[in-house]
Amino acid sequence: MHGPADPDPTAAPGSAAYRGRFAPSPTGPLHLGSLLAAVASYADARANRGIWLVRIEDIDRPREVPGAADLILRTLSAFGFEWDEDVVYQSRRTDAYRDALHSLAARGLTYPCACTRAEVARAGHAGPEGPVYPGTCRRGLPLGRRARTERLRTPAGAFVFEDRIQGPQEQSVHAAVGDFVLRRADGFHAYQLAVVVDDARQGITQVVRGADLLLSTPRQILLQRALGFDQPGYAHVPLILDREGRKLSKSLAAAPVDPRAPRPALRAAWALLGQDPPPADLHPDAFWDWAIPQWRLSRIPAETSVGCPITAGAPLLRAPLDPETP
Repeated sequence: MHGPADPDPTAAPGSAAYRGRFAPSPTGPLHLGSLLAAVASYADARANRGIWLVRIEDIDRPREVPGAADLILRTLSAFGFEWDEDVVYQSRRTDAYRDALHSLAARGLTYPCACTRAEVARAGHAGPEGPVYPGTCRRGLPLGRRARTERLRTPAGAFVFEDRIQGPQEQSVHAAVGDFVLRRADGFHAYQLAVVVDDARQGITQVVRGADLLLSTPRQILLQRALGFDQPGYAHVPLILDREGRKLSKSLAAAPVDPRAPRPALRAAWALLGQDPPPADLHPDAFWDWAIPQWRLSRIPAETSVGCPITAGAPLLRAPLDPETP
């Protein structure tokens, strides 16, 4: 048995007001990579006596898989997760995103852009996440062109923040990304705007999520400041990569975790997060009773990726589910 652990030096500040969240996109069932983020965000919130929320980020409707949102929620329940408030769906929040965009536009912080992705790829130089927008439409639309998107004017200078896992981070959004899209060509609001508006609306104070979003954080901090929102704390857990170095969600190994047998996947996620191994044969409810007092965010590897410890067909995985499968 494990005795009481020492205080964690990376514990979230202001624990009494801690509000965390898990925000999956319903593009398929929950896989081990998503479970890793859910376990970390849930354990950190509960260890800090905080609130934990679930938000379904279904704003990217073309990529949404019918029935995936309900399947994700049922899987979370089967794994013993308990959220404290009603689930928020981004698809029902478009008015809030539109209002935020109007607020930015009224202050001259956005502008319409006619450029296609292909044009940006040809004209922009390479950045850490793709071509950097070269500012083609910053001073007005080219003659004869119509607006396709709305972009934020990014200022020069670096944004600095302290990640509770990855350490000090610094990025010039203007140099690394350029003026980025807030309303897409298909009319949908972009993820960066939606996540900032929703985190503020839900009073999120600590964001624990996958390291694939580490480079997005400066853009979100920029938007938070522009909209007058408080900045939450951030902690980015390592991504799980397959043997070919691909993110698990894009890998053939990304079979869903099995809600009928949660223990193996919970133990695998817990181990990948660097935590002490739990006693054998814990039911999910008993697992959390044991795990929350043991949680130490400081034990998570300060790496942006880790190798997948299992392959497709392992006992903690199952074939993709029909959304109606219990």
